[in-house]
Amino acid sequence: MWMSYAAITAAIVVVGGVGGKATDVGPWYRNLVKPSWNPPDWAFPVAWSTIYLFIIAAVGGVWNVANSAQQPLILSVVLVNLVLNLFWSIVFFAMQKPQWALFEVALLWLSIVAMMGVFAMVKPLYAALLLPYLLWVSVASLLNLRIVQLNPA
Repeated sequence: MWMSYAAITAAIVVVGGVGGKATDVGPWYRNLVKPSWNPPDWAFPVAWSTIYLFIIAAVGGVWNVANSAQQPLILSVVLVNLVLNLFWSIVFFAMQKPQWALFEVALLWLSIVAMMGVFAMVKPLYAALLLPYLLWVSVASLLNLRIVQLNPA
């Protein structure tokens, strides 16, 4: 039972660690024009740490109650989501491509919806645990859009 939590925790540590390394808030990011409602820098690690805890609870929990026929689909949607989660930071910060990141964050948002749909088929509580993730990525998507609009190529 605890193995599912350990596995998703390890995956989250990798995603969060690599994503954090890619997130350079140096001169390039600081010089971008951002909307007035841009959250302060300290809010991002706090939000992501909290969201990652909810993801761990949701994935570990749903895996433990799912049957063996449901587990491959769960694994697929989670892996796709984690890859998309990681690549947004790489595309936006490391590659400095906010326009590309806007497309990527749309895919990330859809992957969260897909995860919620799959989890809801198993146990709705675990889908509900992903609501903060969906809300935060919705805000991030709007922020990404505004940055693209305010900083034309």
